[in-house]
Amino acid sequence: MSAALRTMVLGLGNLVMSDDGVGVRVVNHLADWYRFPDDVVLLDGGTLGLDILPRLEGIDRLLVVDAVDNGKSPGDLVRLVGDEVPVALSTKLSPHQMGLKDLLAVAELQGILPTEVVLAGVQPGSIEMGMELSVEVEGALSGLAGLVLSELERWGVAPAQ
Repeated sequence: MSAALRTMVLGLGNLVMSDDGVGVRVVNHLADWYRFPDDVVLLDGGTLGLDILPRLEGIDRLLVVDAVDNGKSPGDLVRLVGDEVPVALSTKLSPHQMGLKDLLAVAELQGILPTEVVLAGVQPGSIEMGMELSVEVEGALSGLAGLVLSELERWGVAPAQ
């Protein structure tokens, strides 16, 4: 019998910059409402960037949850896979996105980049200082959490409530 693939769900963002904190909020919501198998790690990565690198060792699949400026309307969801992820991060929304791009590049150089990388994101409406999400992103929270759960299901991960 083969070992289970290790999966990390990484929420990124700055909670004091309005919609930028959406990835952290979704990961915290999932941790509060679901129980995950032992081979799944939920990580509030905040704005850590390269500090996350050691945590990627032994991870086979990485699902990043974040606000992503993809030129769409605020609240629109986006799913990016593999090489699409660093390309999307070329348009810098906030400092942590350069950190994520660097993290993925260094992980690849060190041979620890997960074989599957997916970014589940939402187009922000505001990244101004503030603790509240914009109305559009607040309305998209359940859809973003659903996108994360769907991706996990595609990978054969079934959290329990």
